Amino acid sequence: MLFEEPILQWLLQNGGFMDSQVFILNEKRNVTLTAYLQDDSQEFWRAKKRPAVVIFPGGAYAYCSDREADPVAQEYLRAGYHAFVLRYSVGWENAVWPNPLEDYDQAMELITAHAKEWHLIPEKIAVIGFSAGGHLAACAATMAKHRPVAAILAYPVILEGLAAICAKGAPGADKAVDSQTCPCFIAAAGTDTMVSAMNSLRFVEALYENGISAELHLYAFGPHGFSTARTSIADPAELCSRTLHWVEDSISWLEDVFGAFTSGEMSSPRCPGRVRKDKDPYLSVDCQLATIAGNQMAVERLNQLILVEETTQKWIAEQKENLLTSEMTLRSALQFLNVSGEVIRKADEILSEIPNLTVSDARCKCTPPAAPGSSNRNSLDFIL
Repeated sequence: MLFEEPILQWLLQNGGFMDSQVFILNEKRNVTLTAYLQDDSQEFWRAKKRPAVVIFPGGAYAYCSDREADPVAQEYLRAGYHAFVLRYSVGWENAVWPNPLEDYDQAMELITAHAKEWHLIPEKIAVIGFSAGGHLAACAATMAKHRPVAAILAYPVILEGLAAICAKGAPGADKAVDSQTCPCFIAAAGTDTMVSAMNSLRFVEALYENGISAELHLYAFGPHGFSTARTSIADPAELCSRTLHWVEDSISWLEDVFGAFTSGEMSSPRCPGRVRKDKDPYLSVDCQLATIAGNQMAVERLNQLILVEETTQKWIAEQKENLLTSEMTLRSALQFLNVSGEVIRKADEILSEIPNLTVSDARCKCTPPAAPGSSNRNSLDFIL
């Protein structure tokens, strides 16, 4: 379903292979949701049901940019997605927080309510936001009632100070990242002087700290507001050459997160939503060493399972502080020490029954730890 942009625009305007509808969500605040729905013709047998994207144009919460609305929808329609454009509450009086976020939740309720009718997969909805719309998308991913399954952010406003300049009471999205935040794709330009790339970097840092999968494309140079980077929208002379492909990269990333179209179903996702499990309610070998080190029961149970040679024990003792600050997971550490896969599997079984005290108020009833120099101290001394 590949069309040149003028042809696709004509099809959009004249109801070609898809249906477009406009829903008024809040007449007083002029909030609308435009739905571009793919044809459910039997000829599209590889896509009987489709994932969807919900697009938030930028505009500093003062207006919704046309450059970041329908042109963006066209890109993802080409890739086979249903596309929705949310023109959320804007203007100093209307964009008072949390009005824009409530607009998003209302849009999601409408979309999911029509999922069967529109042949849409409600578990595969992504948000795409630009600038201030990127702030709204990041907030949808971190604090909304109906969180998306993936988020694509282009030169997003993230930090509280800048967000509050745009909309009264708007929070910093980086502070709201938690273990339930969805995977995120971020594109930004290093020389953006309107919305500093530090917004994107801080958000990625928060995602990483919470173990959330993220992909960051920080281009060496370019202006703010490059939208899709098509020549009809942005001047290619001002853009880093790789920026021209950021939308294609985001679509490939979505395939990794959602799965690709196959014979009527979506394939299994390739990208894990979480890169670490330190925020899970129970421990696992995929938690960092420092997380496990803080859990007395975990230390005692593992010390009964894992043994290594004396020379390795000495090395561990020497490298204790480095290991604990390395952010290495227990699985990786054990693999590095050539511990067998069977022992790693048993360790994971043991840990799966132990509450993670960093995210739970649970209290473990543990036997007292071994005294220093005791004979049962062994290969896991470094996490005590």
